[in-house]
Amino acid sequence: MHEDILIATDQILEGARRRNLTVRLLGGTAIKMRCPSATHRSLARKVPDIDLITLRKDSRKLSEMLVELGVQPVKMFNALHGDKRMLFTDPKFNRQVDVFVETFEMCHTFDFSKRLLLDDKTLPLADLLVTKLQIIEINEKDYKDIASLLLDHPLSEKDEKESINAAYIASLCADNWGVWRTLTRNLDWVKNHVASMDMEPEKKELVISRVNSLLERIENEPKSLRWKMRAKVGDRVVWYDMPEHVGKIAADQ
Repeated sequence: MHEDILIATDQILEGARRRNLTVRLLGGTAIKMRCPSATHRSLARKVPDIDLITLRKDSRKLSEMLVELGVQPVKMFNALHGDKRMLFTDPKFNRQVDVFVETFEMCHTFDFSKRLLLDDKTLPLADLLVTKLQIIEINEKDYKDIASLLLDHPLSEKDEKESINAAYIASLCADNWGVWRTLTRNLDWVKNHVASMDMEPEKKELVISRVNSLLERIENEPKSLRWKMRAKVGDRVVWYDMPEHVGKIAADQ
């Protein structure tokens, strides 16, 4: 049984809009929606699941709506963690629906509650990029998503619908050494990985150029006192979390 995942996400977003719920996409579905290059041969990848983020005040009504659409809640997980995150399964299409409640908490934690109104369907492009760059065990699909974002969208100094707010990303890194450490490490790795990808030379050059520009913007941002104190400790103390794989959680419950 086949259904384009963007059809399903549009159905969810339209249902949320009719109910006046603030719900936005993130993850691979959002990148597929926002990045034309994500469907091209060199950057295309399978997107099996749907990732959403909502405001706390809307989480209960969103859960009820998803159930109406035939999506089943992972009851034990939601009872324990529903104030921050909810899991659902869609048995008809054998996929998972992951709902973050205001806060994106994985290898690093980001409060996106004030960012959800900046776009009408997905998290802003800068936040989509941050959610990918914060991954400690970054893999091929993440590299493809990052490359798609940077290939299709220029950097900017403010929130604009079709550009990546480099100033915002730099401010996140300047306030938190751990975020800086992971994001800059992964940006360096992206450059190396893109160089070996099956892409046209001019596209590689564009992505690498934007990575270099973003790294420069991050380094030029004045760092907070908290950042400077944590930098003295450096890698001697772990600066990230390793989240449990939610697919395993859903299967276990």
